[in-house]
Amino acid sequence: MRLGIGKLINAPELIKPRCKTCSAAPEIQSSRHLFVDLPKLEPQLVAWHGTVDQEWTANARQITHSWIRDGLKPRCITRDLTWGTPVPLEGFKEKVFYVWYDAPIGYISITANYTDEWEKWWKRSEHDVKLYMFMGKDNVPFHSVIFPSCLLGTGEEYTLVNVLGATEYLNYEDLKFSKSRGTGVFGDQAAETGIEADIWRFYLMYVRPESQDTVFSWDDFQTKNNSELLNNLGNFVHRALSFCAATFDGCVQPVDELTETDRQLIGLVDKEMREFQECLSKTRLRDGVRSLLTISRLGNQYIQLCQPWTLKDQRARAGAINAIAVNVAALIAVLLAPYMPTVSERLQQQLNVKLTAIPERFVALVKPGHKLGEPKPLFSRMEGDRVAELKTKYAGKDAASGASAGGPKEDAKKAGAKDAKKQGAKDAAKGTAKDAAAEGKQKEKPAGKGDKKK
Repeated sequence: MRLGIGKLINAPELIKPRCKTCSAAPEIQSSRHLFVDLPKLEPQLVAWHGTVDQEWTANARQITHSWIRDGLKPRCITRDLTWGTPVPLEGFKEKVFYVWYDAPIGYISITANYTDEWEKWWKRSEHDVKLYMFMGKDNVPFHSVIFPSCLLGTGEEYTLVNVLGATEYLNYEDLKFSKSRGTGVFGDQAAETGIEADIWRFYLMYVRPESQDTVFSWDDFQTKNNSELLNNLGNFVHRALSFCAATFDGCVQPVDELTETDRQLIGLVDKEMREFQECLSKTRLRDGVRSLLTISRLGNQYIQLCQPWTLKDQRARAGAINAIAVNVAALIAVLLAPYMPTVSERLQQQLNVKLTAIPERFVALVKPGHKLGEPKPLFSRMEGDRVAELKTKYAGKDAASGASAGGPKEDAKKAGAKDAKKQGAKDAAKGTAKDAAAEGKQKEKPAGKGDKKK
């Protein structure tokens, strides 16, 4: 059983334990289990860990160091459950593997099911493979200690994780996400909202909890969609492409000579391109989004400063300004691909190009004489009425039992998040025993995967 992050306790060590469903005290029984001898593997793990952890996020390093610092303990890898992966060993066939021992092995077996050449990825050889893993911080020990130890214990040259990116927690409107209480939006529900998947991807990357806990807020979601996507990025791209369509019949014009204003823009875009590359290589995905949005903001400022629509007697200069803006839009199209692949593809269709690689600096991806496609708006406005409706729908039982369905922020301002949680607990205590039992079953079932006695 885990207590917090990295803290292991055995079930018999619990003080006055009781069943969540019936409140009865559990009976301790003897059971034979299989363990991974982590202390025996510790020297190999420590030696390997010292070669890779500098590319890990700070919390991943800290959690792993705490496990190693306290000395590794034998780890139970079997459970007395009726579901799971059966243990193929005499005397243990009535048991199943602990899910976090079994699941990482699936990374390899899934690859093997996909291709007979799976060893190119999972066996260290002449193939240059760099393994990245992304997860919440509560899953770090399984991927930084237990799984690597098991691979090292085989004595074979398996690929071990090189970069481990762990996040802090994402909360929901000043509360915690909770499936049992219906608080928050989960993957299957996100599709039901009618909001495009790429918009979800953008916002979740924008608020990605890379260094501290962050909050999903419907009001902020609406603001970022309308300001950053619609008014910033979408507005710039549409201005550049529609001006080319209206003024030059969609044909990109030559740039015979760069002005100081042009050079300043290119220099600033170069800087953000380098920052974008650095962010992605260091798994700072949230900051990468901000660099991308800065480039579109620079493009908007450039168009507004140069005002090509006023240069009716300087058609060549107007065309050069537009060509530079179109090429900034092309850079944005390829930068969008890791974050918003569908939007990236739509923008490339409007540009009538196929871009596959992210350049390291500003380059002209669209050449003079190139014919653009039809410009169309990339994004739509997120309306307040719809946002309020979705906020109410996914507020969960906490809102129904006293917290404001439409404004956990308002509740927090009035009473503080701590008081709101106390009120939720008080209301839950007033429920019937039947409801409490049903809720207990819902909460206990997932815990059975890994927290049953060892």
